[in-house]
Amino acid sequence: MSSRPVRVRFAPSPTGPLHMGGVRTALYNYLFAKKNNGTFVVRIEDTDQSRFVPGAQEYIMDSLKWCGIMPTEGPGLGGDFGPYVQSERQAMYGPYAEELVEKEKAYYAFDSSEDLTRMRDQAKEMGMPNWQYNCVTRGSMQNSTSLSSDEVAKRIKAGAPYVIRMKMPRNEDVRFHDEIRGWVVVNTNNIDDKVLFKSDGMPTYHLANIIDDHAMEISHVIRGEEWLPSAPLHVMLYEAFGWDTPKFAHLPLLLKPDGNGKLSKRDGDRLGFPVFPTSWTTVEGDVFSGYRENGYSPEAFINMLAFLGWNPGTTQEIFSLEDLNSAFSLERVSKAGAKFDPDKTRWFQQQYLRATDDSVLAEELSLFLGNKYPVNSLITVCALVKERATFIEDIWTEGSFLMERPVEFDEKTIRKKWKGNAAELMNAWSNKLTGASSFSTESIELLFKAFLTEKELGIGAVLPLFRLLLTGRGMGPNMFDVSAFLGKDECVERLRAGLAKMAELNTGE
Repeated sequence: MSSRPVRVRFAPSPTGPLHMGGVRTALYNYLFAKKNNGTFVVRIEDTDQSRFVPGAQEYIMDSLKWCGIMPTEGPGLGGDFGPYVQSERQAMYGPYAEELVEKEKAYYAFDSSEDLTRMRDQAKEMGMPNWQYNCVTRGSMQNSTSLSSDEVAKRIKAGAPYVIRMKMPRNEDVRFHDEIRGWVVVNTNNIDDKVLFKSDGMPTYHLANIIDDHAMEISHVIRGEEWLPSAPLHVMLYEAFGWDTPKFAHLPLLLKPDGNGKLSKRDGDRLGFPVFPTSWTTVEGDVFSGYRENGYSPEAFINMLAFLGWNPGTTQEIFSLEDLNSAFSLERVSKAGAKFDPDKTRWFQQQYLRATDDSVLAEELSLFLGNKYPVNSLITVCALVKERATFIEDIWTEGSFLMERPVEFDEKTIRKKWKGNAAELMNAWSNKLTGASSFSTESIELLFKAFLTEKELGIGAVLPLFRLLLTGRGMGPNMFDVSAFLGKDECVERLRAGLAKMAELNTGE
């Protein structure tokens, strides 16, 4: 099996938006394929038509595209193993289900939903709350193991509805090796006779995913931990068909940030962070924003997801997708659940924004502002304030004073610093700037230091006042860089306007 070409698949159901846990599963499949020169396949598993949500399939593919982890094969992409939507493969599943019945690995079951409900209720009355359809109870039900072959044939000919169930043997150990968890052993007495083929002519997930994985030559099944209890059944199906079993790897759960339990959409709503990669609108019109709409870059989102269950074994945290391609391995995926940290997610976004070229940020900021300002000026804005920003809009929040004169002034700084001879100092400093022959960052800094020496003052007695009048704020980027960007005339005019405002507020007394 080790010589098989690596082919992995991500197989979501189109029952709603793609949860970030699903994106992580897709990411790990993508990275494993890239690391091993393999193929990443997306297959839409829509066998449960009752839960199908219009637009969900398109949402899944669009989300993967935004994340930068598009498959090699999948819906709309082509490939030699299509179609890649299970409902379009419907005709192939029935014969395989019948093959299992012929091999006595499965059987026809004619029980109605009322029959099943009655048996469960009777079991509860007898103190058996977890009734199962299995090797012990199947003999008392209406199926081809309890009915005569003539009766079975008669019912099928008459068009009686039926399902096909797996015939689980009694008291056998099913063993398989998980690439993350090691050897897993489950006794068949703990597994019920799962439905493989439904009365509507559609296979269940259990049968369809086995057939499709075999037909698509999938070498590794990398999926969420929630599928671990189903893995023994899937192993038995491979054995029943006489097919090679792919290697399994069951990923740890994503846990909510404030306690135990799987991260859900409701946790995001409650704690104020997105759980979907991109915005999703329900059929009722409810809108759930995604990481894209919240200002995150796909690179930061993917970097964050990669660390939810995997680590490189080093202190490095910032990984490009290309870096992840070479660093990723299943051996470094944890068995334990990974707790989601929204603050750490913001940290990743902050690191990526800081590392982005100022010209790229300026283009994005320009679009955000409706192309109101020259991009060349916004490049300097980005350079001066991006260290204080997490998202593009933060750059404007932190640096709007560079493009627009302040109309409000920080009250805390006014109360703390605007006292005594503050107005006199700022008048004198304004006059110094007016007479400056050069207005570069370096020359302004030299002039400022000379002014402090002349006045026999420390930097804390003058610089906060200068910042307040020029920017309206109590803190921000280097004031000499700010001054050089604004230019002498603008700086002097802002100082004079600020002095007038302070006088108006009567804060000098």
